[in-house]
Order: sequence, then structure tokens, then C-alpha cells
Amino acid sequence: MRENGVELDAIAARYEARKIAGADQRYSWSKPDVYMSSMEGDRAMLGLFTTAGLLDFAHLRLIEIGCGSGGNLLRLLRWGFDPANLVGNELQPERLAAARRRLPQELALIGGDACELDCEGFDIVYQSTVFSSILDDAFQERLAAHMWKMVKPGGGVLWYDFCYDNPRNPDVRGVPVRRVRALFPHARIVVRRVTLAPPLSRAVTRVAAGLYSVFNSLPFLRTHALCWIPKPASAGDDNEIRGPL
Repeated sequence: MRENGVELDAIAARYEARKIAGADQRYSWSKPDVYMSSMEGDRAMLGLFTTAGLLDFAHLRLIEIGCGSGGNLLRLLRWGFDPANLVGNELQPERLAAARRRLPQELALIGGDACELDCEGFDIVYQSTVFSSILDDAFQERLAAHMWKMVKPGGGVLWYDFCYDNPRNPDVRGVPVRRVRALFPHARIVVRRVTLAPPLSRAVTRVAAGLYSVFNSLPFLRTHALCWIPKPASAGDDNEIRGPL
């Protein structure tokens, strides 16, 4: 889609600069802040699936927008998702190639602009820290609309992203919950606040990994939103999920 071209090029350039700067090393699994936040995220996401009634993982069709090198898809496979029901989309060819090396062949991978994907009928359309890398409001809105189109009635968008700007990184922008609601105005969104603020997480886990849970028990120190954005199963059905937020 030509109207996305400038922002797509800018996103690719920002990721390349980040790789050259070695920023990805910050997310090594050898670091306690990384594995502690991941374990917290696993618990929160599995709890959200349960609340939403998404229990039969093997039969759920899911596409991840911005799948990177496939880490999230590997996690879903470990939970029991069928690779034949999973699809990954990634803008950057290098990351897509890395995902292809790591993932089973039955799992489809599609490169390029997610707004041009010609596929629908998914139970879950998943994005993880993609929208915070999109600095153009109109592009965010086009992508959100296309993701919503890909969700089948009764399914939903699974969203994980940070809510606040990072003053040290002008290449990303926080996506507050009010913005998520504006991007999906027809949905009743379930929100979980998760993930201890990364700078604080790195500092406290250098002392002891267990301090992650201590500080993360304070909701105001959590910087990310995990959201389930359900599409009504039929006309007149608001598909509301009840439970503590």
C-alpha cells in the first residue's frame, strides 16, 4: 500500500539502527529482568485466555503481526497451538528468515506490509510492541482497522504494548489505553496492566531476581497493557468479558 511506504521505510530504518547499536542484547534470556517479565507475561496471557474462554488452543487460528524472529510463536507452540493454525507476518526480511529457520514448516510466514495481508477468519490477531514502533497516527489506524477485519466474529485482537513514551528513545511512542480504545471503538476491551518498568526491572534484578515480583506487585510501576479486544459473535452481542481488570 503506497500510502504506508514512508512510514514502513522509517520503521525498517529504526530497527536497523537499533540492531547496529546492539540494543537487542538488552533482551537476552540470560538476563533476569527478561525471564522474570516473560514468566509474568505468560501467566497474565494464559489467564486472559481463560477469562475469554479460549481454552482449546490446538483448534484456534492465530496470526501474529510483526512476529520478528518467531519467539512469541514458539511460545504458543509450547502451549499447544497447532503450527498449521498459526501464521506469522514480519516486515523485515532478515527477521522473517530467522523465524523460518526456527519454526516448523507447517507454520505459514508472510513478509511485507500487514495492511496488505489477504487473509481473514482468525480467532486471534496478535500484536506485541508493534504499534509503539509506528509513529504515524494514520498508519496505526489503517493497521488496526485491517487487524479488526481479519478477526472472525467471536474472536478478538490480542494486544501487548507499552503505554508511556521513552524519553531516551525517540524511535518509539507509548500507546495509552485510551488510544487503544480509539483504535478499536466498537469493542469492549479487557485490560491487564503488566510488566515492571524496564529500567527499574533491570536495576532491581541485578540485586536479586525475586525483587521483580516485589516491585511488580505495585500496579503503578507497570508500564505495559495486555488487552483482549473481542469482536461480537453476532449482531446485538457485545461479547463482554466480565471479571477483575
